Amino acid sequence: MFVQKGIAAKVTEKLIAAYGQLKIGNPMDPDTLVGPLIDETAVAIFKDGLDRIREAGATVICGGEKINGCYVKPALVSAVAGLKILKEEMFVPILYIVEFEHLQEAILAHNNVPQGLSSSMFTSSVLSSEAFLSHAGSDCGMANINLGTSGAEIGGAFGGEKDTGGGRESGSDSWKAYMRRQSVTINWSGELPLAQGIKFDL
Repeated sequence: MFVQKGIAAKVTEKLIAAYGQLKIGNPMDPDTLVGPLIDETAVAIFKDGLDRIREAGATVICGGEKINGCYVKPALVSAVAGLKILKEEMFVPILYIVEFEHLQEAILAHNNVPQGLSSSMFTSSVLSSEAFLSHAGSDCGMANINLGTSGAEIGGAFGGEKDTGGGRESGSDSWKAYMRRQSVTINWSGELPLAQGIKFDL
C-alpha cells in the first residue's frame, strides 16, 4: 500500500487501530474476520518472510506473532520502495506501507513487480485517478478508484497481467450484457479548445 507522505502517519495510526480490532478465530463463526493459514508450511512462510523483512531494514509495526496452530496475527510493515521482498507473493497476511512524495514515483514502484492482477487508488483528485487509469498508470489487469482490489465486479472481465496473466473470465463479449459503453474525452490542458479550431478574440 503506497501512502502519500502528508497523510502517512494518520493512515498508519488508523490501520494500527483497525488491526487491533481484527477477530481471529474459527472461520465458521460469522463474527470471525481472520481464519487460520492453510497449513504449517504457510505459517513457516509467514515467519520466514517477517525475518527477511526485518533483515532488509523494514519495520514490523504491529502483528506478526503466531497465536497457536495455524493462527497468526496479520502483520503491518513499514517499508521503502525498492526492497526485493516487495516483489514476492507469499500469500500470507502481511501488508506493507510504503510512503511516497509524488504520484509518478508510486506508480513506478507499483508497476515494478512481476505480478499484475488487481490494483486500486483512493483519491479525490480526478487528475490523479485518470493518471492511474491511463496507459502510463497501473499495469494490472484490473484497476479501481476508491474501491478495494477484489475485482469481482459483475460483468467486468476478471484477470491479470504479467505473472498473474492467465486470460480473462467473463471476457469482452459477456460484459456487454451488463454494462453500457461510453466514449470519454478529457482535456488535460488549462485551456478550453473549441471545435474546428474556432477562436474568439476576447
